[in-house]
Amino acid sequence: MNVSDLDSCLPTDTHSSNFRTSVCIVSHNGYGAITGGKTGFVGGVEHQTSLLAKWLKGRGHSVSFLTWDEGAPGEEVIDGVRVIKICLRDAGLPGLRFFYPKWTGLVTAMREADADIYYHNCGECVTGQIAIWCKMNRRKLIFALASNADCDPSLPEMNGIHEKILFQTGLRFADGIIAQTRTQQQMLKSNFCVDSIVIPMPCHGIADFDFTPPSRAERRVLWVGRVCPVKRLEWFLELAEISPEWQFDLVGPFDGNGYAKQVKESAKRILNISLHGKVEKERIDDFYRRSGVLCCTSSYEGFPNTFLEAWSLGLPVVSTFDPDGIIERENLGRFVTDVAGMRIAIKELMTQQLSFCECSRNGRNYYVENHNAERVMPRLEQAIHTVLSGRLLERELIAGP
Repeated sequence: MNVSDLDSCLPTDTHSSNFRTSVCIVSHNGYGAITGGKTGFVGGVEHQTSLLAKWLKGRGHSVSFLTWDEGAPGEEVIDGVRVIKICLRDAGLPGLRFFYPKWTGLVTAMREADADIYYHNCGECVTGQIAIWCKMNRRKLIFALASNADCDPSLPEMNGIHEKILFQTGLRFADGIIAQTRTQQQMLKSNFCVDSIVIPMPCHGIADFDFTPPSRAERRVLWVGRVCPVKRLEWFLELAEISPEWQFDLVGPFDGNGYAKQVKESAKRILNISLHGKVEKERIDDFYRRSGVLCCTSSYEGFPNTFLEAWSLGLPVVSTFDPDGIIERENLGRFVTDVAGMRIAIKELMTQQLSFCECSRNGRNYYVENHNAERVMPRLEQAIHTVLSGRLLERELIAGP
């Protein structure tokens, strides 16, 4: 079901221009995104929280945004959004910094924000810390899933039992939970006995205002993302080695961890791979526009923001992860399970113009109908209004594609 099909299901009061409230978005890594992506860590979650903050401010809400202290000293106001610093990322003594200044800094910043409702995206111990404070201070909390790992019972992205306990506390205490896909919704219910609603991820597509359908498939393969083990970059390197007829662009920050260093050293030995490191948001469209496909090699994801950026330009996706099976169902590219399958799929899209054009057109249409920010953001605003009104978020009220 497309998002546009659900307009008739929305309560009439959610569109009222009289609804104004104060919202605090907790996004520890969000400083780079809220300031334009020139500094700091910027991932899909950070882009989304920054986009939400600025959109809500544009709607007349009072918005605060809590981040690590990694920019100008003190509080800032960026595009009307009040940016409150928690503490330096590495502040405090080892073994103690979890409590002071990280937890205490978070509580101080939340108190300073003094919002009616708090919003947090991405499962971590912070989810529980926020939820406990909100429960004690009679404030509302909406939590949004960022990955299938957030609803996996083993919680593979979290280190230590204390992180997992705090996160599960956050799930229990949250006043509303938003999933990215129906798969996540079902996993959360099955594994944690928690209800959620599905709202498609919002994205300001690169080509929202100047879309031109690709005229042909270029012989370049693009990979964009964080360089970490779950992304399985070794598959991308192997693909490049067995495909000397194509050029490969690897875009993503090499932050010095062991895995990133290993990938970087291996990639340097492969002649048809170009390493670009971190690329500023305003430059990333150049890579999408000159590519024939976007490649994803992850073992699991949530709903990659890179997919939406690619589809907004009509760029097909060849991926080892298919959220809710939409790549196959909607013919937005190709879903594959191994490197050999990836090569076959890319070769088809590179050489068969009809296949490429069908995926290109479908991708653009899917993005416009389901993930364009101006279609999705009102549903997030609706969820905020519903929770503040003391009502439960109904599973049928807001749905994804």
